[in-house]
Amino acid sequence: MADVELWTTGDIAARLGISTERARQLTHRAEFPEPVGAAKHIRFWRADRVEDWIARHRPNQAPST
Repeated sequence: MADVELWTTGDIAARLGISTERARQLTHRAEFPEPVGAAKHIRFWRADRVEDWIARHRPNQAPST
């Protein structure tokens, strides 16, 4: 199985160019992917699932293909 890239709230904030607080708010939306794990109060999301969410919900910030 290939390694899966995991992102924290800070990674999501950096990817979107927003504050970590705003990223935290986005991660609590019902349509945002579920975190895949947590450690010491830090939650982790699969980067590919977050990128899919970005493509659907923030298409202006999706990578060009």
